[in-house]
Amino acid sequence: MLRRSAAASVVLIITTICAITPTGVVAHHSFAPYESSLQMKLSGVVTEFKWVNPHVYIDLDVIDAKTGEKRHWLVECASTSILNRAGWRFNMIKPGDQITVIVSPLRNGDPGALLKQVTLADGRKYSNGAAAGRATIQ
Repeated sequence: MLRRSAAASVVLIITTICAITPTGVVAHHSFAPYESSLQMKLSGVVTEFKWVNPHVYIDLDVIDAKTGEKRHWLVECASTSILNRAGWRFNMIKPGDQITVIVSPLRNGDPGALLKQVTLADGRKYSNGAAAGRATIQ
């Protein structure tokens, strides 16, 4: 009887822990793949604007100043709810728009980055929300 009671207690403890653990915290990733101490400015043409959760993405074609070659970048933004609070709208960026972004690039050198700030063609600037950090360059 004691063994059955101990097993039931263990199951109850595990079930309780699972029930009170916020799954959003466990499932969310960090900004560790990005070089947080480095920021760079990219200007290019939007090829796609993905207003989806858990993160919004901007696909951007950028002409490399050194080589003259076009390079396709994937820029990760915050969630739609965070961006809404920062003044963004689902339709503010469209394919074909010329934009400038300040980003922290991926550590591995691939053309991907975490957004710090976007400047639209009309000059309006928007942040990526507090969690991603502020742009430190202009």
